[in-house]
Amino acid sequence: MKKILIVDDEQDIVESLKFVLEANDYTCYSAYNGEDGLRLAKEIVPDLMILDVMMPKINGYKISRLLKFDAKYKNIPILMVTARSQDEDKLIGEETGADEYITKPFEIDELVNKVNRYLKKD
Repeated sequence: MKKILIVDDEQDIVESLKFVLEANDYTCYSAYNGEDGLRLAKEIVPDLMILDVMMPKINGYKISRLLKFDAKYKNIPILMVTARSQDEDKLIGEETGADEYITKPFEIDELVNKVNRYLKKD
């Protein structure tokens, strides 16, 4: 089973995503701040990450940059999920290596479709 790491400081978002993704046969891990998210990413080496931008301790941009510029983790797709919808925020997301930039509120089905696209390529 493919492993997904969800890192977001909003517990309801984490739980909702986890519920839907596990129903789609993914194994989910979660962290509620950037520091724990980064540590967990290096521990479990997920197949994909869903990452909030604004979080305590380390923000999502920094996590993305740290992982994408490390040969061991650079191929993990990162879906950045954030309330920040300005073009400059999206640009920072791209510059730090995020594969997708999804703004909140988002449709959970849309997110699941993107996850499937990254993880179930035939």
